[in-house]
Amino acid sequence: MKIAPSRAISGVTVALALAVLSGCGGGDHAGVRQWMEESSKDLKGRVPPLPQLQTFPVVAYDAGALIDPFRPAKIEAAKGGGGGAKPDLNRRREPLESYPLESLRMVGILSMKGKPMAIISADKTLYQVGVGNYMGQNFGVITNVSESEITLKELIEDTNGDWVERVNTLQLQEATK
Repeated sequence: MKIAPSRAISGVTVALALAVLSGCGGGDHAGVRQWMEESSKDLKGRVPPLPQLQTFPVVAYDAGALIDPFRPAKIEAAKGGGGGAKPDLNRRREPLESYPLESLRMVGILSMKGKPMAIISADKTLYQVGVGNYMGQNFGVITNVSESEITLKELIEDTNGDWVERVNTLQLQEATK
């Protein structure tokens, strides 16, 4: 039976490793143990004492009449506090309120019972609107309809949560060929 050279080398390696390990296993290690005992004599755990706690003077907290810092002012305004114009969020929305004002086009005007009515185009659909109708996404109510434009009063929420009125117009569009 033949033994592969790689196995023969590994067998020699194993024999050599066993010989080296057997040299470490026995014998007197008195010098090492004596050194360990001498070195560990001075090694005792020392925890420094805790520092003295500083006492602070007692201060009365009289902020019962002040605004609670953990309650935003926006919530108070929504519950009925604060002044200024606010949109009626409970009213039924009109169809033209789902479009941005920039996408709506005034294409004509007509008169019904003496009142001017504007014709608005949105997504290839025509709508008639008059004073009091809403359009645009900023709670815009129509305040005036003239032969050349529609005037709207919009309500926009600013960074403080207050509602600000803004006047905007929608101009009559010229016919495109």
